[in-house]
Amino acid sequence: MENKCLTITYLTRASYASLNGSDKEADNISSIKKIRMNDGREYPYKSSQAIRRDIREQLAVMGWELSEAAVAKQAKGASSTMGEPEKYIDDDLFGFMIADKNTTKRTGPVRVSPLISLEPYRGDLDFATNYMGVKAGGNPNIFETEVHSGVYRGTILVELDRVGIADAVNYKLELKAEEKKRRVEALIDAIQNLWGIGRQSRFLADISPKFICAALMKVKNPIYMECLQFKDNRIDEELIKATEADFKNQISRSVIGERKGFFEKDTPSARPLGEAFDEIRKWVAETYKG
Repeated sequence: MENKCLTITYLTRASYASLNGSDKEADNISSIKKIRMNDGREYPYKSSQAIRRDIREQLAVMGWELSEAAVAKQAKGASSTMGEPEKYIDDDLFGFMIADKNTTKRTGPVRVSPLISLEPYRGDLDFATNYMGVKAGGNPNIFETEVHSGVYRGTILVELDRVGIADAVNYKLELKAEEKKRRVEALIDAIQNLWGIGRQSRFLADISPKFICAALMKVKNPIYMECLQFKDNRIDEELIKATEADFKNQISRSVIGERKGFFEKDTPSARPLGEAFDEIRKWVAETYKG
């Protein structure tokens, strides 16, 4: 297979969100995950584990049967999925590990980065009161939740040459090209419609991509991961072009897409977002022609 991977780096915006919970800093404050950058400021993020969970749930919504969690077979062992990638799309794409006397492990061909804000946390808090205690004869529970507004960036890399193929001898996986194509196309659909399942009762947020840079690569490299920049309310188009020029010998196809009218200024080289995702689906179909 000439083309080894598909890489997609995307931007989304959360206007008022608490995307991923962290450990509580105080009894009445629910914090969000943050990382301190070299500028000394803290930037919120949603973990890669949470994004993978979001994609799984979207696949389930789309009608795919997911691998159920199974209790560990040995004492103090970790629970796992069923470990049947031939049958379950998530065991194939995201991998698994069943720890018993003969450990069975699959490294998932779908690699996911955290969804990291490009704008720092500003200390905003949502004040709330839980009246459930009042109904039970107690006092209302007053609490606060850290919230954030900003543009977030994430990356997903798919090792196309590993989808549907076993990487160990102690489990079965040998899918035909058509089934590989069907699974990766489903993944693309899930990414296009990405929706967070955590904290959505109070903080409904749309985290689906609003701008994407995607490439079909002869090597495995998330080339846009640090090179999709959003500054002063605009996309740094020149940095994208420079990145593609640097890797022109490794890029088979590339596309830039955006939700037209979403950002303050449209990017001239970007196609409408739907067309860009359709182009990616064409790459997948060509890759798995059989």
